[in-house]
Amino acid sequence: MEELFSIFQYFGTINWQMIVMWVIGGVLIYLAIAKQMEPTLLLPMGFGTILVNLPLDGAASEEGPITILFNAGIANELFPLLLFIGIGAMIDFEPLLTNPKLLLFGAAAQFGIFITLVLATLCGFDLHDAASISIIGAADGPTSIFVANELGSKYVGAITVAAYSYMALVPVIQPPVIKLVTTKKERRIRMEYTGKPVKKLTKILFPIIVTVVAGLFAPQSVALVGFLMFGNLIRACGVLESLSQTAQNVLANLITILLGITVAFQMKAEYFLNINTIIIIALGLFAFVFDTIGGVMFAKLINLFSKKKINPMIGAAGISAFPMSSRVVHKLGLEEDPSNFLLMHTVGTNVSGQIASVIAGGLILSFFA
Repeated sequence: MEELFSIFQYFGTINWQMIVMWVIGGVLIYLAIAKQMEPTLLLPMGFGTILVNLPLDGAASEEGPITILFNAGIANELFPLLLFIGIGAMIDFEPLLTNPKLLLFGAAAQFGIFITLVLATLCGFDLHDAASISIIGAADGPTSIFVANELGSKYVGAITVAAYSYMALVPVIQPPVIKLVTTKKERRIRMEYTGKPVKKLTKILFPIIVTVVAGLFAPQSVALVGFLMFGNLIRACGVLESLSQTAQNVLANLITILLGITVAFQMKAEYFLNINTIIIIALGLFAFVFDTIGGVMFAKLINLFSKKKINPMIGAAGISAFPMSSRVVHKLGLEEDPSNFLLMHTVGTNVSGQIASVIAGGLILSFFA
């Protein structure tokens, strides 16, 4: 009878907030499996959400494994930084190096971050939380986690879910936004790719120079940029192929698994279920949309003064959602003109957005940390 009574007591601790979080966890798992939306992160995040919202949960207790992982990998920003090594090893900067002016489009596509910062402040968030929320617009999950933790935001869970969800929704969100701010004639502008092969020395020097420049002009970004560029240097040097493959696959996959289930520590009902979470998700969408618009409008501005026109859609690839955004824009170009191949231009813009997003995160930290 005592055992039965203890079981009834256990079930008696279940409340509606827990059930809502189980549903949210189930939705994330569904999106990961059925819709294949960022499955490597949304699936462990969804399962972790269910795990930490069980009654009398021991996984997220003071000495539980998720708490230990959170303190060891997210509270000190270790997991996002290690993930950047893997991301850096995946990126080929050659399309950017053949056309360096594409860096400007990556910078322009961070426009929504700073507008959202002002808007979040007007919504009543303090500066640290508002700055953390604004980085969602970079469409860069690791940077969002890093900045939110560094600034001590109370909403790391909501920010992480919003950042990765919008990354996964790039094929849904960007096409209608791009079509809204461009004409059919603009979307059919052809851009020939005449890039010459980039020398190996240039590929090696590029990550080193970017790290030094970032360290001098945006010191708070040097950890993010440095780890990203170190991963790329492993790839570019040509003598560490096994390490490059390990960083791209084993390291990136392992850290993604740990990151996903550990972020769920911030997905407890008492942290997540409040009106601020809904506002954060809405602000994240606002930032994402205006980053896309900012990149497109910058390309249209350049066309006013340029004889050789640029397809303004490539500006939308300046967000950090690599390589999804470059593929989406390339596909849009083919829909308008099946013989117009924009992929190399969009990839170059997309990798510039990766650099710009981590520098933007560093600037936010420089201003508010």
